[in-house]
Amino acid sequence: MSLLELGFRYRGIVYRGHNPRWQHAPESGEGTARHGGRWNPVGVPALYTSERFETAWLEAQQGFPFKTQPLTLCAYEVDCGPLLDLCDPAVQARVHPAPESWMHEAWLDRKLRKAPVVAWEIATQLKAEGFTGIRVPSQAKGATPRDINIVFWKWTPQVPTRVCVIDDEKRLPNKPE
Repeated sequence: MSLLELGFRYRGIVYRGHNPRWQHAPESGEGTARHGGRWNPVGVPALYTSERFETAWLEAQQGFPFKTQPLTLCAYEVDCGPLLDLCDPAVQARVHPAPESWMHEAWLDRKLRKAPVVAWEIATQLKAEGFTGIRVPSQAKGATPRDINIVFWKWTPQVPTRVCVIDDEKRLPNKPE
């Protein structure tokens, strides 16, 4: 069985807490393309979301849960796939050997030292195989097993890669303020 056969379509609501500077472009992925993230190297856009709004808050605080910074919390409607569930240890083992080493990799330290980031290699491989994203455990400080993220590498306003911010009342600005 190929990895792609393990892919699934995610339908539901996810959340993202982001810097208010980006509230005019909550679907852009531009910030992660500029700086990179755990699952995307610099130059590659990604949209990091969470299955629970509490997890989105943890992720947005960057490990400083008692010194809360301003953020914009958005919900997104999703009908997107195929995704791969890297919360499943059996899937982790099929993706790359020794998952215990790369699932908790100090990716930022490795990036700063210009060392290879295994998660970036895995993301590149999975994108090439046709995955639009992954489901992964949160690595944020204070995260529990309930804290799950979904990282999208490909998203559009239309199915089969639909990820759209919910803003029925048009509260978000459409240009930088």
